[in-house]
Amino acid sequence: MSNKVHVGSTEMEEGLRNNKWKVLEPSEKIKKIPKRLWDVGKEDPRRVIHALKVGISLTLVSLLYLMEPLFKDIGSNAIWAVMTVVVVLEFSAGATLCKGLNRGLGTLIAGSLTFFIEFVANDSGKVLRAIFIGTAVFIIGAAATYIRFIPYIKKNYDYGVVIFLLTFNLITVSSYRVDSVITIAHDRFYTIVIGCGICLFMSLLVFPIWSGEDLHKTTVGKLQGLSRSIEACVSEYFEEKEKETSDSKDRIYEGYQAVLDSKSIDETLALYANWEPRHTRRCHRFPCQQYVKVGAVLRQFGYTVVALHGCLQTEIQTPRSVRALFKDPCVRLAGEVCKALSELADSISNHRHCSPEILSDHLHVALQDLNSAIKSQPKLFLGSNLHRHNNKHQNAVSQRNRANAVSLSSFRTDTSALMEYRRSFKNNNRSETTSAGERRMLRPQLSKIAVMTSLEFSEALPFAAFVSLLVEMVARLDNVIEEVEELGRIACFKEYDNSRDPTADDVRCEKPANVVISVGAAE
Repeated sequence: MSNKVHVGSTEMEEGLRNNKWKVLEPSEKIKKIPKRLWDVGKEDPRRVIHALKVGISLTLVSLLYLMEPLFKDIGSNAIWAVMTVVVVLEFSAGATLCKGLNRGLGTLIAGSLTFFIEFVANDSGKVLRAIFIGTAVFIIGAAATYIRFIPYIKKNYDYGVVIFLLTFNLITVSSYRVDSVITIAHDRFYTIVIGCGICLFMSLLVFPIWSGEDLHKTTVGKLQGLSRSIEACVSEYFEEKEKETSDSKDRIYEGYQAVLDSKSIDETLALYANWEPRHTRRCHRFPCQQYVKVGAVLRQFGYTVVALHGCLQTEIQTPRSVRALFKDPCVRLAGEVCKALSELADSISNHRHCSPEILSDHLHVALQDLNSAIKSQPKLFLGSNLHRHNNKHQNAVSQRNRANAVSLSSFRTDTSALMEYRRSFKNNNRSETTSAGERRMLRPQLSKIAVMTSLEFSEALPFAAFVSLLVEMVARLDNVIEEVEELGRIACFKEYDNSRDPTADDVRCEKPANVVISVGAAE
């Protein structure tokens, strides 16, 4: 009886402790909120600036309500200015321009069309006017909705079409019951213009945030991230002792993660950069579409880095003693690739052309040394049985029989295993109760014996995949260099000069000949 009471009290104490932790969990989460808020601002201080800009804009537009003279002129339509600031003011100047101009243009077109419909239907009777307004709403609504499916409209003017539909239906339908609807539309248009003007002023003149600069910086960061990932991959692959820490894995993953997830970000930044005016001393419009192309080739290059990282996590690994035989040429080859990526990042960051010697002779020497090192170890890649067979035969007849030797050796191995299986099966067939179990045990043994013949070759396969990926990186590096050079030509990067500081800001360029830049807003 006492034991039962003791067990019950113990369970009760554990339940109280668990409930205590459950009560404390919300308080711990509340304590972490200030730290999370601080981390958000610390990660990008421009977020704090944008929050202050929104607050100032809302305060300014609220004066239309708070100040009596302004409220007498505008009235309750001032709420549309507040709504415009909340909806239009975005993080970057390009996004604000895109939304502001779309909202203003959609409102203007909807108001003009409403005025035309009101003028046409004004002299008709009440029934005919209702039929005319309903028909106009149906036709305009269906046509505008269908236009939204056009890719170019969807990409650049979708928000403007939505605002057009909203404004047109509100004004047109309400005009049937309200006589002063044109005056109301006039006042709403002016308040929307006031809201858009405040948003554009805060976005373009007060600590502006440019999408083009963000696209420029993210491209530089992606090149640097790929360089760090390759360096960490090769360093970890050729380590003498395996480390159990996950710091290197996190560094590898973080390097190429931004590249793989950059497609939608690049396209969005390029779209908003199309709307931005020229805001630097550069000679021509920001080549945002070329930055998108650079991002595309970097993603193709990043897939190779992901596969290279996968070689570190395969179940079958080449022994470290074998890797050490090829460490020097592989490390030098990866180092030259990282050096080229870093040079491309510096050239974009400093707005200058990359060095003419970006693909140096050291890269080709490392490739040749790696090829020579692989040829010097044929036993690893051709198998030990085949290597012994090559020592016996040196004529053309031996080359024809080489494949037969491999197949015969495997056939002998499989046949001997099969004979052992049959003898064991006949001996155990006398006992009917254990025959099925013996067959299940011997079949895996048969497959294991067959696999042992190619064990040395299978251990060399992971390293062969690793080397092939390094060579594939060199091939894909040419595509990256071509797109970066094209970017420099379109953006009028300054020429590379060894005698000068590459960070010097000296821009003197002429308009490139026969260059076509697709700009979404201009089209």
